[in-house]
Amino acid sequence: MTAAIRTEDVAIGGGRHLRVNQTGAPGAPALLFLHGSGPGVTAASNWREVIQGLGDTYHCIAPDILGFGDSSHPDPQPQGFTAQAEVRIDALLELVDVLGLRKVVLVGNSMGGMYALRIAQLRPDLVGKIVLMGSGGMPGLEPTPDLIKLITYFDDPTVEAMADLLIRFVHDRSAFGDTVEAVAAERMPIVRRPWIEAGHRAMFGPEMLAFGPDDLAKIDIPALVVHGRQDVIVPLECGYYLAEHLPQADLYVINKCGHWTQIEQAARFQAIVRTFVGDGTE
Repeated sequence: MTAAIRTEDVAIGGGRHLRVNQTGAPGAPALLFLHGSGPGVTAASNWREVIQGLGDTYHCIAPDILGFGDSSHPDPQPQGFTAQAEVRIDALLELVDVLGLRKVVLVGNSMGGMYALRIAQLRPDLVGKIVLMGSGGMPGLEPTPDLIKLITYFDDPTVEAMADLLIRFVHDRSAFGDTVEAVAAERMPIVRRPWIEAGHRAMFGPEMLAFGPDDLAKIDIPALVVHGRQDVIVPLECGYYLAEHLPQADLYVINKCGHWTQIEQAARFQAIVRTFVGDGTE
């Protein structure tokens, strides 16, 4: 049985809001899901099946991060990955405060994993555990050819180019059901919003958010690093790096799986999260 998703716009400071999807009961252990950076991405497109599946046990919160989906967008746009990260993370911390959450498990996909690590640096008191899935954050990691396709998507922002991009996120394209073209078409109304392209272009530059060994050594929080062996967006090398340097990390590698573990191996990913989180965030 899947949990019903409640969707609302939650006001944060400065007249801004975040579009937030929730399942489960407030007061249950809280899991905050942070999506990735692909063009047209929303929390629902990244996490819908996961939060429906886990809502029987946990209070699942999946926001459209500031500048994505139906959340407010920064105006003017911060320039660079790190500058955007700081503004967006501040907004996420405001959301946590508005919702009255005292301790959360952070579940981050790709860019969301990097944001989870940064939140753990800034507010270790707030974070009970971390799940990193296909996360970046390794210093000196050069973009893969498939990640470059994501970065340069707005040079040719067509539905065909979107479909070509999406199949790179999975090892087995049957993860999209009958047709990846239909999934691509669903993203296009968001992609065509001018501020989505502006934010995307402002985010990707020569500098990225990265965590050296000394940075990771200070994040002394239970962590689970999940990575698809066939991930061509963020290579498995990055998962090994994070697991090696986070003091309390375990690594879970899934074979025959790409970047989107939560979609391609949905039931397995949910089981992994349940085992790791247990019945609480401590």
